[in-house]
Amino acid sequence: MAKTHELLKQRRFLPYFLTQALGAFNDNVYKNTLLILVAFAAPGTLSISSNLFINMAAGVFILPFFLFSAMAGELADKYEKSSLIRKVKLAEIVIMSLAAVAFVTESYTVLLLLLFLMGTQSAFFGPVKYALLPQQLKTNELVPGNALVETGTFLAILLGTLVAGIIANHEGASEIAAISVVVLAVLGYLASRGIPEAPAGNPGLKFRIRPLKQMKTTLDIARKDLIIFQAIMGISWFWFLGASYLTQFPNFTKLHLGGNEAAVSFLLALFSVGIALGSLLCDRLSGHKIEPGIVPLGSFGITVFGLDLMFSVPASPIIVESFGQFVSQPALWRSFFDLTMLGVSGGLFIVPLYAIMQQRADEKERSQVIAANNIYNALFMVGSAIMGMVLLGVAELSIPQFFGILSALNLLVAIYIFRQIPLFTLRFLIWILCRVMYRIKCRDLHHIPEKGGALLVCNHVSFVDALLLLGASRRPIRFVMDESYYHIRGLRYFFHVARVIPINTTGGAIRKALESVRLELELGQLVCIFPEGTLSPDGEIGPFMRGMDVILRRTPVPVVPMALRGLWGSFFSRERGRAITKIPKRFWSRIEIVAGEPVQPKDASSAVLRERVIALRGEEGR
Repeated sequence: MAKTHELLKQRRFLPYFLTQALGAFNDNVYKNTLLILVAFAAPGTLSISSNLFINMAAGVFILPFFLFSAMAGELADKYEKSSLIRKVKLAEIVIMSLAAVAFVTESYTVLLLLLFLMGTQSAFFGPVKYALLPQQLKTNELVPGNALVETGTFLAILLGTLVAGIIANHEGASEIAAISVVVLAVLGYLASRGIPEAPAGNPGLKFRIRPLKQMKTTLDIARKDLIIFQAIMGISWFWFLGASYLTQFPNFTKLHLGGNEAAVSFLLALFSVGIALGSLLCDRLSGHKIEPGIVPLGSFGITVFGLDLMFSVPASPIIVESFGQFVSQPALWRSFFDLTMLGVSGGLFIVPLYAIMQQRADEKERSQVIAANNIYNALFMVGSAIMGMVLLGVAELSIPQFFGILSALNLLVAIYIFRQIPLFTLRFLIWILCRVMYRIKCRDLHHIPEKGGALLVCNHVSFVDALLLLGASRRPIRFVMDESYYHIRGLRYFFHVARVIPINTTGGAIRKALESVRLELELGQLVCIFPEGTLSPDGEIGPFMRGMDVILRRTPVPVVPMALRGLWGSFFSRERGRAITKIPKRFWSRIEIVAGEPVQPKDASSAVLRERVIALRGEEGR
């Protein structure tokens, strides 16, 4: 599997990455240059007030996402994607060429109309942009791919905004803007020519221009799969929060921090760079795989740092004379840190959701699912604007109080997400904890099947064996556990969330446990047993009990032998007596988790699997 930075060297990703980054960059250069020129236009230049023009511009850019996203989704499913992207980028060249003339002639009404067309072009690019990724990347490259896309997008937004400010403050702003938007559009098209062919997902789809019916159909498709719909709602909530914060940055900086226009750009930079860092950190923490457990952690981070931002604001604005004085004020550093960590938390939150949506969507409907996501995103951003007007205008709350309300609302979202995926969240926390305690090396875990039921059998060395295996596996695992451990006070909730199957030696309880194992395997789940039945007293692999043979007779599934190496002698093993009652003698020790080739049920037995596990552990593997 290619590492994150290595994707940027691959033709199947780099041209696509450059195309979408240049598109986001050009959008923001065009839009923000226009808004700055309008804000400082000479009296009589505009037929309407500059405030009305700026508010209209925000609506004009987002309106096409309501009108055309459903249509764009159907086109992206029906036609080959790389060719469609090039057509969209050619349309951008035409639009920007007209914009160049309008900039030079200072035709602001025409520029507003062209902003609508630019939004339309973006609405048609969105579904094909995200639907292309699962076709060009492997499943285990979706998270790094999305991390790079989000990084590129937000850095492009930041740079586009900064460049727009530089252009607008230049003496020949109109001419420079005219040249810039055309050059960027041409560069985007040239980059798109390198995108490899991506076959149509549903070439037989009948396309007709019926906006309302198409929108209803598209939204219905997104609601068919609950997990996809929840991912879309999460992504839309992210854009609700993002729009809410970004909209308030200018007044927040001026009224509460005492900064100027350069300070606004600085706060935007902190937030954008934070999202980029969070996106890349998400890929690193998840081990380049889709890890839903990161989502609630990112959401809780948004709440924590959002609340702290509210309390970090100085009682009165800091009086400064220059940008250098602004950034060097210790009283503001806490706010700067909170804004950066808000971005980092947002990156952790958003990347897995995009990957989940792309992976689970049916290939024939993937573009339409992404189109539905764009529609909901637009709705949520409009909702954020309405809430801002009500709370800040009608209720007359301060901006820090507004940020506090956003954090409180997000806490409810975080709790909801955790309740939906508690096992994934706990599994990710375990993964982090285990890597703090040990240096873990995993080998050949690709032998664990990606789909379908399978039985995992492993040696039992310590009390943390199940946690290590749970954290290492890409898929959730159900463990069979001695009932006496299951009822340990303080751990019962975790075992319940992890859906551990308790077992004891009485006949009725054994039958009940075996029935639970059978049902889980038939449902296509992974079940892990430790056939020794107890912790090893000497580090060696003891006899395997015959419960595994009974399970396989009832439910013949592949059996994956596994071995834990290096745990003997740890604080949680029985070396030197009872586990957890001795003084630890080592920390961050090196351990290995090894998987062997699956054994078909007809060839599997307690004796055969014991030999396989012994071979995997090796003579020096205690």
